[in-house]
Amino acid sequence: MHPQGAHATRAPVISVALLSVAVLAYEILLMRLFSIIQWHHFAYMVISLALLGYGVSGTLVTLLRERLLRRFGVVYTGSIMAFGVSAVLCFLVAQQVPFNAELVLWDPRQPAWLLLLYLLLALPFLCAATALALALMRYDRSIGRVYAFDLAGAGLGGLLVIGLLFVVRPLPALVAIGLLGLLAATIGARETGVSGWRVLPLVCAAAVLLLGCGLGSELSVSPYKSLSQTLRVPGTRVSGEYSSPLGLLSVVESTQVPLRHAPGLSLLATREPPAQLGVFTDGDGMTAITQDNGEPGAFDWLGQSTAALPYRMHGPAHVLVLGAGAGMDVLQALSLGAGRVTAVELNPQLIALVRDRYADYAGHLYQRADILAGEARGFVAGSRVRYDLIHIALLDAFGAASAGLYALNESYLYTVEALQDYLGHLNPGGYLSITRWVTLPPRDTLKLFATALDALALRGAPRPADHLVMIRSWQTATLLVKDTPFSQAEIERMQGFVHRWGFDVAWYPGMQASEANHSNRLREPYFYQAAARLAGAGRARFLDDYKYVLQPATDDRPYFFHFFKWRVLPEILALRGQGGMPLLEWGYLVLVATLLQALVASVALILLPLLVLRRRADTVPAASGCWRVFGYFSAIGLAFLFIEMAFIQRFTLLLHHPLYAVATTLTGFLVFAGLGSWWSQRWTRTRRQVRAIAYAVTGIAIIAIAWLVLLHAWPVSLTGWTLPARIMLTLVLIAPLAFCMGLPFPLGLSRLAEQAPQLIPWAWGVNGCASVVSAVLATLLAVQSGFSVVIVLAVLLYGLAALLVPAAQ
Repeated sequence: MHPQGAHATRAPVISVALLSVAVLAYEILLMRLFSIIQWHHFAYMVISLALLGYGVSGTLVTLLRERLLRRFGVVYTGSIMAFGVSAVLCFLVAQQVPFNAELVLWDPRQPAWLLLLYLLLALPFLCAATALALALMRYDRSIGRVYAFDLAGAGLGGLLVIGLLFVVRPLPALVAIGLLGLLAATIGARETGVSGWRVLPLVCAAAVLLLGCGLGSELSVSPYKSLSQTLRVPGTRVSGEYSSPLGLLSVVESTQVPLRHAPGLSLLATREPPAQLGVFTDGDGMTAITQDNGEPGAFDWLGQSTAALPYRMHGPAHVLVLGAGAGMDVLQALSLGAGRVTAVELNPQLIALVRDRYADYAGHLYQRADILAGEARGFVAGSRVRYDLIHIALLDAFGAASAGLYALNESYLYTVEALQDYLGHLNPGGYLSITRWVTLPPRDTLKLFATALDALALRGAPRPADHLVMIRSWQTATLLVKDTPFSQAEIERMQGFVHRWGFDVAWYPGMQASEANHSNRLREPYFYQAAARLAGAGRARFLDDYKYVLQPATDDRPYFFHFFKWRVLPEILALRGQGGMPLLEWGYLVLVATLLQALVASVALILLPLLVLRRRADTVPAASGCWRVFGYFSAIGLAFLFIEMAFIQRFTLLLHHPLYAVATTLTGFLVFAGLGSWWSQRWTRTRRQVRAIAYAVTGIAIIAIAWLVLLHAWPVSLTGWTLPARIMLTLVLIAPLAFCMGLPFPLGLSRLAEQAPQLIPWAWGVNGCASVVSAVLATLLAVQSGFSVVIVLAVLLYGLAALLVPAAQ
């Protein structure tokens, strides 16, 4: 019999639903906020934070069960209110924590700051999870109904935040989610019978606090992002900001010296660019709107950069620009004589910015070309048109790319499969042109060269190196790829262009070492030497010996910007006093640090308190029984998040953006796994749990492996479907797998309840600990070995769990 208090007898399902809406919306919004103030790979840390809060709540509610239930209404309402307030305030306070990802190995205080950040942001999830756990415990006879509203709310939360970000900027959206939490607390007070005069004044005061603090604050963007560095230039200012789920666009102008952005411009250029406006997405990836005042020759400089090479070698009639941005590459194509230009840009808000708001400034540039909103891979795969030139624009920031801060960004633009698609859409004699930043020691340019070699080999080229030409300036390198070998006439035109503008040849068929490294001199002709090794018989040895990972990216491992090798870390650390910082990949190392922090926090806040609780039990099962429980719930905790994280990353290709992938995948797994858990109740009071677990694990293995094969074989043209259609396809793929994945945990708890009920809270904590760790570990494994390995490991872990089902006592 439950302790009685001043609360109603009906379950507070409305407040539970609203709280679940707010919690999942908050989780996804945190990922969006981290994309702006840091980089998007911090999104995976947020999932771990949420699970940490849920794990700790299980410990808290178990240890204080009787006390909390005696004052259920007050504690339940207070926990929801605490979520609403802490969701906003904890993030604002977290922005004041002096954590700097770039100084993790230089400053011994940074790991401590990261741990503080981790715990601080877990607090809102702890508050919300405590309220949900109390509701499930107090109304155990209505647990199915409570859980159904919880799942329905979670599903709506993923949709809510996407729609909200189309209307308001991220910080006001955060305040709106906090206010939704306060609304849930108000309704929860009424549902549980808490006096209104005790709640309403607190809710009103909290609402005023959130509005004052949240709407009066600004995002603290990393000083290493391009926007922060640009705003240090005297006279620069943000003249406009435009938000959507795909990014926060910041338009920057200078009131003193006009901004000029011309990547790869020759040092012998005869004319500087006109005035420009800088456009940054999430504080990074600058692209420029170039002023067109009708002056003759104003755009001559566009023919004096490495990216102009394909136009000087062969006058393309129809050009496809992938990643139009603010239009510089479109302007280059039109200025250098392209008869028709088609351009694809992922963010429709950026297209509207150039086409409408700044149309006069840009000379109505986007009215002179075919500008389409879409994702590059999907557009190419779904197109039946062939082009004379496909040009991939240079949109990422040089500082972030060179410092390894994009190391964990999935990029399906530069994979072997992607280059095969591009080459298949060229007219005979057409070019694929890709321009990248020059980094020293050479990294991404060489990786791109190796990727092109593999793509050509898979398309049947007998001598792939004969299909490549690469040149460089002091700042950029441009790679040209053909589906047929380059002719001698084309090579001569390339050489003339290089000599005229003071560039250097890095590779062409038949090139001699003496032709490299003349104008923009390096200590050694590194680019030519590496290209020759990659194109020669000693490629495998070179890839193994090189200090960076140059193995081509694939759709299974789409981490083009990942170059880190552990064996080089001691050497880099020895050089840290001599400017070695740019040689490290900070995104990767910060995620490793996050994994270590998750391990420490999980053990301290989940396992140790539950071990203390176990010692207080009247009976202690044999050690073998404890180890079986530990192994079972650890295995399913790791496996569930492995599959979830792998699908999030894999569906980024289908849904075009990490935020869409996270929102859709989390919503799908929550709803359908919850339905599976609800369905498991039909076995909870029988002796068929072991058989049911075996059926569930078999279903998971069959469906996961089937989907693994399907995701490798599916046509990329599906990515050209409308967003609602792609979301529906994602949910259809997730549904059967998630349903089966929702069975093992409640079935295991049900069996444990019959055999050793005193271990249930310990099992809950073990599962929570494994989930916290697996959210980050899955990403690291995907970087090293690919999504397929992560999914196969998950299937093996589920198989291990089936062998470790807690035995009868």
